[in-house]
Amino acid sequence: MNKKERLNIIYEDKHILVVDKPSGLLTIGTEKEKNNTLYHKVYTYIKKKNQKVFIVHRLDKDTSGLVLFAKSEKVKDLLQNNWDKVVRKYYALSYGNGMQKEGTIKVKLSETKTLLTYVDESNGKLSITNYHKIKTNGKYNLLDIEILTGRKNQIRVSLNHIGYPIIGDKKYGKAPNPLRRLCLHAYLLEFDHPITHEHLRLELPLPKVFNNLME
Repeated sequence: MNKKERLNIIYEDKHILVVDKPSGLLTIGTEKEKNNTLYHKVYTYIKKKNQKVFIVHRLDKDTSGLVLFAKSEKVKDLLQNNWDKVVRKYYALSYGNGMQKEGTIKVKLSETKTLLTYVDESNGKLSITNYHKIKTNGKYNLLDIEILTGRKNQIRVSLNHIGYPIIGDKKYGKAPNPLRRLCLHAYLLEFDHPITHEHLRLELPLPKVFNNLME
């Protein structure tokens, strides 16, 4: 694995592995792309240690940040069965002036046959997103976000729904793209270890490019 492909491992023990995924990398493979994925890179790394790997959750291709893997099916099941107890927080840059200081976005979401998520108050599944505006420059808003549900593209669709799409989101909202990436970063996972029961708080710093854009 060359330097460019080297995993940025945030935490590892004999049961779990947490990696910082870069923006632009798939978490798991698709029909079109099998190998250039985070899972494949983690699998290659783990295989050398004669261990197995199971994915616990995923991030969108263009979202960066923390992704949790398990090293056994038992641990994967324990984590997934208690996933609603895991604190998951994100940094995001949204576009638009006049955004409230904080709020909770509750919408029902469904998926089209082409896998686009949309607001569907009649038949959708409830999505709950809390946000706090850290700062604004009148054009862009730096947000601290916590998701209480795990719907596909939840943050992106919810922010676009209230009129403040995420910067660089080509799929939902067509916001400006000055950084040439989706400005969404999964910076925190907080949970009790499924085996040792140790309380883990794994956190990444705010990406410098996010801060630079706000100056």
